[in-house]
Amino acid sequence: MLREGARLRLDHTPQSLWSVDRVIAELRREDPPYEAVAQALRGFGAYAGEVLVRELGAAWEESGDSYGLRTPDGTLWDPIAEARRTFEGEGSLRLLCRDAVHAAP
Repeated sequence: MLREGARLRLDHTPQSLWSVDRVIAELRREDPPYEAVAQALRGFGAYAGEVLVRELGAAWEESGDSYGLRTPDGTLWDPIAEARRTFEGEGSLRLLCRDAVHAAP
């Protein structure tokens, strides 16, 4: 869980995702069970999605029992699942955003 006073400044820019990735890495180092951080990770994924909404004009859409983002080029991105992969050491919200921006026409 995030500690009070973590001073995480989130301004909805792609650069702010560096900080989010670092916080998730710190959580991973503490080795909590996934269930203990699932809600925070979902929030980080949703935040990364909002960065894409603002940067690319992406739109949230329901996909089965979860949500994803559709960018104007038609690509579906899943920042909430990417937050979980980041916690597992196999993803990066910063790189997801970079890839989405580079894929945009």
